[in-house]
Amino acid sequence: MTNQPDREYLLSLVREFRNLPQETDWLEFKVNQAKPVAIGEYVSALSNAAALCGKSHAYMLWGIEDGTHDVVGTTFSPTMSGKGSEPLENWLLRLLEPRIDFAFHEVVTEGRKIVLLE
Repeated sequence: MTNQPDREYLLSLVREFRNLPQETDWLEFKVNQAKPVAIGEYVSALSNAAALCGKSHAYMLWGIEDGTHDVVGTTFSPTMSGKGSEPLENWLLRLLEPRIDFAFHEVVTEGRKIVLLE
């Protein structure tokens, strides 16, 4: 949806989030969960939580194990996912109300793919 941020910036976010003691109201870790409806619900909930916590962004990372924060990688691909024949990003943009700006980013760390939803 937007320009891809610098790889080093994305890696710094992954490191920062992995160093937190646990998930937060505005941060969620997943491995391969890729159900469009669940992703839409997370986008809405995380966005609301970020606003309540005074954060400008919320994040969901695929490929990070929740309990240990280990990099395990993911098979989730936002560009290959969708609802019916509609691409995931288009489907989310169409149905989320109010409109929420979001972007999916992919980065490789420790030889494993991480997907970051910002």
